[in-house]
Amino acid sequence: MNNKVTKIIELNNGHIEEKAIKEAGEVIKNGGLVAFPTETVYGLGANALDEDAVGKIFEAKGRPQDNPLIVHIGDISQIYELVEEVPEKALMLMEKFWPGPLTLLFNKNEKVPLKTTGGLQSVAIRMPKNEIAIKLINESKVPIAAPSANLSGKPSPTNASHVIEDLLGKIDIIIDGGTTGVGVESTVLDISTDIPTILRPGGVTLENLLTVFPKVEYDPALESKDKDLVPKSPGQKYKHYSPKANMKIVYGTIEDMSKKINELKDYYTLEGMKVGILATSQTKEKYDLDNTLVLGDRENLESIASNLFDMLRKFDKLEVDIILSEGFEEKGIGKAIMNRMKKAAGGDIIYLD
Repeated sequence: MNNKVTKIIELNNGHIEEKAIKEAGEVIKNGGLVAFPTETVYGLGANALDEDAVGKIFEAKGRPQDNPLIVHIGDISQIYELVEEVPEKALMLMEKFWPGPLTLLFNKNEKVPLKTTGGLQSVAIRMPKNEIAIKLINESKVPIAAPSANLSGKPSPTNASHVIEDLLGKIDIIIDGGTTGVGVESTVLDISTDIPTILRPGGVTLENLLTVFPKVEYDPALESKDKDLVPKSPGQKYKHYSPKANMKIVYGTIEDMSKKINELKDYYTLEGMKVGILATSQTKEKYDLDNTLVLGDRENLESIASNLFDMLRKFDKLEVDIILSEGFEEKGIGKAIMNRMKKAAGGDIIYLD
C-alpha cells in the first residue's frame, strides 16, 4: 500500500543534524519505519521489541514471516538486555570486530518477540559501523530490527535512490546518508557450536575470523536448495538479490570466461534477447556490447562487493533479458560476492575446466 508520505532526510557522516536524528528516533519509538544507512547496505528499521512495528517491516518489504531479522544496537552494553548469556567466544569477537559487519547469534531472552526472530529462540545481533546508524539507535533508545531496505528478493540497496525506488510511500522516513561502503550484508556467525559456523558470508571474512579461532566452518545450508529449510539466518532460504532479468554466471580463467560469455552473448542475441554483461576493469575490452557494465577491479574484490547490487539494479533500468556475469574466486570477500551472485542467478552457474 503506497499511501504514506515518506520524508527524505539528507545527512552526512561527520555532519549530522541532531534535529533530524531526533525526528527519526521519535518515529522508531512510536512504532514507525525508518530506512537508514549502515556500512554494509541500507537497513529498514523498526523497534525490535515492538511486535506491531516489526510486523510493518515484513509488510513493507513483502518479506516471508519466517525470515529472521537482525537486531542492531548502538552500544555493546545493550546486548545484555536482549540475550540469556554472552559467551566468551562472543566477547572475543565483539572486541575485535564491533562496530562492524559481523552479526552474532545468541539465545534471546523474553524481551525479544518471536516476530523479530522469525519464530526462533535465537536472535541475530550486530553493532553497525556507521555514525548515522549509531546515533539513530541511541536516539530511539531501543534496539532496531533492520533487514535490508528493499522489496524482498530485489538487489539490496547501497544508496538512498535504491530505497526510494522500492519503498517510497510505504515507510515514514528515508535517511539519505550517501553510498554505503562494504556493499554486501554482514557476515552471520553461529557461535553455539564447538566450531564457529558462518551462516552467511559477508564483510568479515573467514580469513578474518581465523585470526580469533583456530577453525571456522561454512554452514552446508549455504549451498542448499531445500525448500523446507528453516532459515537460522537472513539470506539462507529464499531467492535474494535478484535483478528482473535472468542471470548466468561463468567461472573459469579470464580467457575461458570471456570466450564463453562472448559465445553466449552471440547465441542469446540471435535468439532475439537483449543481453547485458557484468565485466571487470581487466576484461571490459573483451566484450563488444553496449550493455557491458564494469563491476570493479579483479585485484580489488572490495570494489566488486561495493558495486554489485548497484550494477544489478542498473540492468533493471536497461531492461535486459539476460545478464552474463564473470565469476570470482571464493576467497576473502569473494565468498560473499559469489554467495550473493549465485542467489541472484538462482544457482545458474557454468564452471569451465
